Amino acid sequence: MQPGLKVGNRADVEIEVTEAMCPAFDGIVVHRVYSTWSMAHHMELAARKVLAEHLEPHEEGIGAHLSIDHLAPCPVGHVVRVEAEAIELEGTTLVCRVQAWDGDRLLGEGRQIQRVLPKTTLAKIIDRAANAQEH
Repeated sequence: MQPGLKVGNRADVEIEVTEAMCPAFDGIVVHRVYSTWSMAHHMELAARKVLAEHLEPHEEGIGAHLSIDHLAPCPVGHVVRVEAEAIELEGTTLVCRVQAWDGDRLLGEGRQIQRVLPKTTLAKIIDRAANAQEH
């Protein structure tokens, strides 16, 4: 990792809630609000933005953990700002605090952890997983 990655680095993602982001089961939308799984996706994306510009050409980040407390609903059409902040950096592990906001209202919060590996190591891990499925 490049030396510019440090505790306190921040990134955010801003999105407008659409019907595609609503919770749906078996194709049926159950609530016209921002789903937990959409929030999880945007939290992963914001945390990735904290890391991405600090990776060396031979490195890649891989998600290792995500936990979320979904605190409040957010209707379709509202704009959500998802923020990520590096709160721990040890060796090849980056921990980000992630929060989702609808204006000044906190919608969700949690932690996301990424590990940085050489691309060659990650490729071997993925190949092993693919081969394990074939047997």
